[in-house]
Amino acid sequence: MALREITESDYPAIQALHRSVGWPERSLAGWRWLHANPARLDIGAPAGWVADGPDGEPAAHVGNLIQRFRLGERRLHGATGFNIIVTPSVRGTSRRMLQTFTTQPNVFARYTFNANSKSQPLYVRHGMRSWPEQTHAVKLSWVVSPLPLAISKVWRKLYGLAPKAISGLGEQLMNDRLGRTPRLSLPPGVSLLDDFSDASPYAAFWSALTQDGRLLADRSPEIQRWRLQDPDLSEPPLTLAFERDGVMVAYAMAMMAKSNILEPPVLEILDLEALRSHADAIPVLMTALKDAARIMGAAKLRLSVVTPEAMARLRDFTRTARNEGGWGHCHVQFATDAPNTALWSPTPYDGDYAICLRPIPLDAIHHGARRPLRTSQTASKA
Repeated sequence: MALREITESDYPAIQALHRSVGWPERSLAGWRWLHANPARLDIGAPAGWVADGPDGEPAAHVGNLIQRFRLGERRLHGATGFNIIVTPSVRGTSRRMLQTFTTQPNVFARYTFNANSKSQPLYVRHGMRSWPEQTHAVKLSWVVSPLPLAISKVWRKLYGLAPKAISGLGEQLMNDRLGRTPRLSLPPGVSLLDDFSDASPYAAFWSALTQDGRLLADRSPEIQRWRLQDPDLSEPPLTLAFERDGVMVAYAMAMMAKSNILEPPVLEILDLEALRSHADAIPVLMTALKDAARIMGAAKLRLSVVTPEAMARLRDFTRTARNEGGWGHCHVQFATDAPNTALWSPTPYDGDYAICLRPIPLDAIHHGARRPLRTSQTASKA
């Protein structure tokens, strides 16, 4: 079965494919937003590939998320493969899809940071190696509300016995804190970040970050503004800034998500970055995120991509975390002319999490109008 590049006319069929396997569905507006990815347009890369079934409609799909990267003044692009779906009518197509993805030009790396345990061997067979070597199987989480996690475990067992009956019950483990954020108690130096203009303190932080000597996914104000325009977000991500002596030196971005109707809400860390000379800001931001997770109605806080550098920066938070990994969920194939890969210490921002996580289904909550985010400053917790 031949592959072809995705066109915008394929998006209704791609929606149906995602629905058929129970994965989060994007709206048509959401697919069009993703199609307009400025990094993809830079190099004219496909938005992904499909294979048509016997009826002429797409029966297999793989997405291709292109990201810009910076290494000092050098500009590069990387590709993240996401949402491989292959229906029985085109069985075997996944191999050709991965071959097409891993041989595409104009990118220094082709990778996935979100593989499941069943798909892991497929990536290895296509020349993608587990990466980073020390932490490719690590996902860290911090429990903030044990009861919903215990209830979810019971629901999953019941689903195994009677899937149709349990599915018919609808969305479970919602709570009245979701979508109506009360006052956040933020440590000194931490504040809400909502200004991504080209002359903002964040823009100055990004400029300084590019001089740190690392290979970084593009976090420029332009790209952040594009990301925040995702029409399928049920609420904007929680974005925090850390300032020292009036200068922004670190930031964090996290998204409330709920992977399916039987899982509790989770505050997913999408990004956690600091200037190299201010790595001690990371535990402070983690304290703020963990407190926010509890207040916002999450059962836990999770960091799904971890590198050795990130482990060192987390300090005591590494010791108190649970590891939800256990298999190599991060795989990469580098181009022959790729820069020194030791300079790349990615966060979930570099992967597909921001576009593949299932936002909290706020339409399942029947309450009054959402309240604006408010903050107060308190002393940082140990």
